[in-house]
Amino acid sequence: MTVVTVFGASGYVGSNLIPELLKSDYVVRAVARNKEVLESRFWTGVELFEADVLNSSSLASSLEGTDIAVYLIHSMSAGSEFEELDRVAALNFAKEAELHNVKRIIYLGGIQPPDEEASIHLKSRAETGDCLRQGSVPVTELRAGMVVGAGSAAFEVIRDIVYHLPVMITPRWVSSRSQPIALNDLLWYLAEVIGSSETTGNTYDLVGPEILRYSDLIHYFAEEVGLKRYLIPVPVISPRLSSYWLDLVTAVPANVARPLIDGLKHDLLASGKDIESILPRKLTSYRDAVHVAMESERSAEMPARWTEGAIHFGGLRQADSFYSKKEIAQEEVNVRGEDLWNQVRSVGGDTGWHAFNWLWKLRGILDRLLGGIGSRRGRRHPTAIRVGDAIDFWRVIAVDPGRRLTLMAEMKLPGSAILEFTVEELQKGARLTTTAYFHPAGVLGILYWYILAPIHPLIFKGMTRSLARKAVQKFESSVS
Repeated sequence: MTVVTVFGASGYVGSNLIPELLKSDYVVRAVARNKEVLESRFWTGVELFEADVLNSSSLASSLEGTDIAVYLIHSMSAGSEFEELDRVAALNFAKEAELHNVKRIIYLGGIQPPDEEASIHLKSRAETGDCLRQGSVPVTELRAGMVVGAGSAAFEVIRDIVYHLPVMITPRWVSSRSQPIALNDLLWYLAEVIGSSETTGNTYDLVGPEILRYSDLIHYFAEEVGLKRYLIPVPVISPRLSSYWLDLVTAVPANVARPLIDGLKHDLLASGKDIESILPRKLTSYRDAVHVAMESERSAEMPARWTEGAIHFGGLRQADSFYSKKEIAQEEVNVRGEDLWNQVRSVGGDTGWHAFNWLWKLRGILDRLLGGIGSRRGRRHPTAIRVGDAIDFWRVIAVDPGRRLTLMAEMKLPGSAILEFTVEELQKGARLTTTAYFHPAGVLGILYWYILAPIHPLIFKGMTRSLARKAVQKFESSVS
């Protein structure tokens, strides 16, 4: 039986590809840097591995016995060093795949602009393919256009533009042309190429059936969600300048959005070998792909562990940004994880929120004035906690006892807010991480986040520090 191992399985394409592969008669393996993320997917019949392509020795167990390796790794979110990281990762992988007798590598890259200077991001995607080919294992390279599906970074930029900007002063790149491909079509190609020996050693462009300008993508998305949007072209705005501006009006992380936007000055159209002659398929139009993406969110279940975009699954508000604005605070202390957890599980109610309690009370009063629930509900029990419990104006949506507590705000907000506490055991002591996620909805949501941005670090760092300090005090009093 063919063993197919997906590297980068926790990423956007990987997490969608695994269920697709399970429909076929393969032994499916999933590999990521953090195995815990894979475990939270609850895939049945998938072998899970933890490995880092920057550390060659970590790849051995996942590559042993692998027939087909699907390489979906990129380091774009790592910031300005992503080119070198991608280069080292691909060279490491090519060497290890050769040593472990892998039969074929399937690599997903991006469409390249013809006869033009590519952006750094697009150059890096092409170079990764070249590096993988430096080994003896044959490589099938698939170069995809913009992927239309919930969670695709380019698609989420369009979502945020539509919901956040009734009127947009548009840069030059909105006139550039592309051939967006539906997520379902991309996944089908990936799965079919695995079983097609004819594609071995070749490079193919994977695109949708239409050539559209980015302005068309914005208008068609707006029509699908019942909105009217106005674009005012200002050709002097460069892609780089617009990428900085988009940082303010979208929730897509800047280190992901900027390289994508930098590449939009080109027409990104298919120019490589035609895969249709080998794997014919009726492709999905952009409008239909948008409709499918939005419907898939309405029908999907909320994941057991909070991830980016989880706010959209289970029929929640689709006007909220898929990606979130975040505030993260951490404290490491020389106590057991159990001691930290005992403090986390008692938050809210009579205990309060451990820092700036007067602000939390004020927020509850304001919520009541706006017609919300305020903070009058308190808690069901001072320490016991379960999914569905109300804690002031929060609702428990996930709890992993001793490790993680996830709360969703039920106060009046121009968006959706999540508060998550995570406890990790260390070699010495334990770490508490508090993460506040905010998925803005519309212009008011963006303004709300930036107005409160100076206050959030004080609140959440203060809360985390106080919880850690109380855990230490409790521990010291128990041993004295």
